[in-house]
Amino acid sequence: MFFPRGGSAHVARALARELPAHGCEVTVVSGSLAGRGDAERFYEGCDVHPVRFDRGDAPMHPSYEDRADAPDRVFAALDDDAYEAHVAAWSRALEEAGASDADVLHLHHLTPIHEAAARVAPDVPVVGHLHGTELLMLERIAEGPPAGWDHAEAWGRRMRRWALGCERLLLLSHSQLERAERLLGIDPSRCVIAPNGFDPERFSPRTVDRAAFWRHALVDDPHGWRPGHDEGSVAYRPEEAAAVASGPVLLSVSRFTEVKRIGLLVRAFARTREALRDSGRSASLVLVGGYPGEWEGEHPYDAIRATGARDVYLAGWHEHDELPEYFAASDVVVLSSVREQFGSALVEAMACGLPAIAVDRFGPADIVRPGHTGWLVEPDDEAAMAGALAQAIDHPAERRRRGAAARRDVMLRFAWPALADRLCSLFAEVVGASDDDAAVVATR
Repeated sequence: MFFPRGGSAHVARALARELPAHGCEVTVVSGSLAGRGDAERFYEGCDVHPVRFDRGDAPMHPSYEDRADAPDRVFAALDDDAYEAHVAAWSRALEEAGASDADVLHLHHLTPIHEAAARVAPDVPVVGHLHGTELLMLERIAEGPPAGWDHAEAWGRRMRRWALGCERLLLLSHSQLERAERLLGIDPSRCVIAPNGFDPERFSPRTVDRAAFWRHALVDDPHGWRPGHDEGSVAYRPEEAAAVASGPVLLSVSRFTEVKRIGLLVRAFARTREALRDSGRSASLVLVGGYPGEWEGEHPYDAIRATGARDVYLAGWHEHDELPEYFAASDVVVLSSVREQFGSALVEAMACGLPAIAVDRFGPADIVRPGHTGWLVEPDDEAAMAGALAQAIDHPAERRRRGAAARRDVMLRFAWPALADRLCSLFAEVVGASDDDAAVVATR
């Protein structure tokens, strides 16, 4: 439903490109927005049917997150009329894409597309795919919906109905299973663990000229931005880029949403930086991400200014295809998010030979093996995060050992070809079961 922006879009694209090699013909129906959110450009090479928000094909999509001043209104605030408008729009999109002739519908997230599919293609089995943000919204509803979420209970009922209507429900990790069962009332036997993956041809160790790379990224073509200003409003001097290239680089790749705890990461690094200063060592923290103009709570730029943190750099938002070079020019990947449903950036960076520092909850807890492929710390523990950063900086041999182990580990567990092959087999199983059910009905 969403225009290409977050991790679920990268999953959809990777699968759309990989599944044909395993026997599936794929059609993509996706929300689209001119510019960075252009689905035709993002899914280039696929049979893609864009639903253009900027030309009125569908209402602007809502969100599972309630962000002040964002154009995306939280689902739980939308009334019945708005809901029906979304269902009608996506029913038209599915009809135009030939959904009723498909063998299986693979629906990402729990959105009104499920209702549209039930109306347009009621006989086609559905495989649902949870990416985690929908569970976060359901948990907030269960705790007592915030002010303004006037239609939360109705959306909760819809989402549970859609989940129960799926022949199979794909979950990112084992940590999601108990939550999905509790929040959605689904039978665990119908759930399948389907982690996100990475392209092993794109994400692999490589050598880059660090000095040239960081000068280009931070000086010549800056993308960093500060609140209220355009992309590129934060840039650096050549000597600063040279300093980044000369020492260990800790890299964070994420949006600037509240759960990512970027401010905490900045403060933890400031602690580590002070300790490094006394010993004469140096390191840099580079923040890649932050969709232009979009953030929640404390902006990293403000956190840097408030703490006086040195050697923290805002590199801005970059396309997915650019990330391998960022990983190649770095030494450690850091994800400070306290509620990360998976952690694709971790897997991709680890595939490039970087050890990982992350929080010991949800997806990262399944990805990172502490003491072997990286470090795990408790959520919202600034001191523990600072300690892990210091260990990674202070022990280059151990950093490299864990990075090599990280690559071996994710190659076995998260490469897209193997994941797509298993998913294609699941689709075949679902279609076969659906055909058997139809045959039983026909003979009654």
